[in-house]
Amino acid sequence: MLESAGPHAAGLRGGRRRVAEIDPIALPVGARSDRVTFDRRELDRILDLYGRMVAQGEWRDYAIDFTRDKAIFSIFRRATEVPIYRIEKDPRLARKQGAYTVVSQTGLILKRGHELARVIAVLEKPLRAVN
Repeated sequence: MLESAGPHAAGLRGGRRRVAEIDPIALPVGARSDRVTFDRRELDRILDLYGRMVAQGEWRDYAIDFTRDKAIFSIFRRATEVPIYRIEKDPRLARKQGAYTVVSQTGLILKRGHELARVIAVLEKPLRAVN
């Protein structure tokens, strides 16, 4: 087994890298990492809601955090404030209460469940009648 000289040499010379040298950003699709993340469908659904709320002038900014335990999508009214809502994915709760949670600014859990679409529906603004 050959060990390469640097973290990027494995792809160039066919050498092997030690596990500690692998860049987590450069992991191939389907590879496991040590962080919980949102998948493409989950992000599409969340960003669709986010885009509609930005268009209505309700929300202005967001942040995404990936930790070992949770993936968190934080929503801000203004960039300098604390998040008004957090959409969290915690796989440890998947079999119990559901992996998805919407948490308010005060820490109150607004909705928890197994399906992301139903959980984030609590953030949807009801339609208004136009006169």
